[in-house]
Amino acid sequence: MTSSLHRLYSFRRCPYAMRARLGLLFAEVQVELREITLKNKPAQMLAISPKGTVPVLQIFGATVDNAVIEESREIMVWALVQKDPQGLLDTKVLHQANTLIEQNDNDFKHWLDRYKYADRHFEMTQTEYRQRGETFLQILEELLTKNPYLLGDNATIADIGIMPFVRQFAHVDRDVFYSLPYPKLQLWLQHWLEHPLFLQAMTKFQPWQEGDDLVVFPTSLGLLDGVCLPHPQ
Repeated sequence: MTSSLHRLYSFRRCPYAMRARLGLLFAEVQVELREITLKNKPAQMLAISPKGTVPVLQIFGATVDNAVIEESREIMVWALVQKDPQGLLDTKVLHQANTLIEQNDNDFKHWLDRYKYADRHFEMTQTEYRQRGETFLQILEELLTKNPYLLGDNATIADIGIMPFVRQFAHVDRDVFYSLPYPKLQLWLQHWLEHPLFLQAMTKFQPWQEGDDLVVFPTSLGLLDGVCLPHPQ
């Protein structure tokens, strides 16, 4: 079956893919979704993105130079440039948002990986890796003591760009995470875990195979129309 939709290769549990899907959801942009398995990446994805990581967005009708977007941050921005009804690309805080996302993607992700896979990294204990990662959590906690979202009264690209990684950190050991002295961050995370668009972003799909019926993501738009969402407290 042919389709005029752009095509997203994704993996449900990958935090990079999560934030790409959230960007598409907030932008109300539908794509053809191809869920993959990391152990059996489809040749069609590798042909357009040889590095073999998700997410990958294949844009149809674009010029050859920008027909494939291989970075999750760029997918979020591309989607929100198309449509941004919630104002996630707020220009007043966009520089600060980008700085926070860079800290997340570089420093925090480094320690997160070692905390999660401490049995592969013997230089420090798992507790020490967690404590290194907490440096970034402390920054987020301080921001959330001032505002319900990271950069103000409303969500921005910083919130959806960082939340999947905080979620992954928390899920290494949930009991430990919720015992840490970050009450605002814990409430913020719980708010996002219950958010209608995050729940839709985490819909389970079978891994794509050649010949499968087309999967449209999101399956429906306008989920937030008329809905008054509570702020994290």
